[in-house]
Amino acid sequence: MSLGDKISNKAEDLGGKAKEATGKVTGDEKLQAEGKSDQAKAGLKDAIEDVKDAVGDAVDKVKDVLKKK
Repeated sequence: MSLGDKISNKAEDLGGKAKEATGKVTGDEKLQAEGKSDQAKAGLKDAIEDVKDAVGDAVDKVKDVLKKK
């Protein structure tokens, strides 16, 4: 995962936490739900990037094995 992706996902997560907290304080259930949704999206994006990284690493290992043959 690139550093830019990590920063973007973290910013989305923190923004979601802020929305959720603001929603709790103000009693705005919609804002609170939006905050939770933003946090979930950020977590999903992180998971997808982790899978991409793992697949890329696996492909690199296969290439290395094939080069040795």
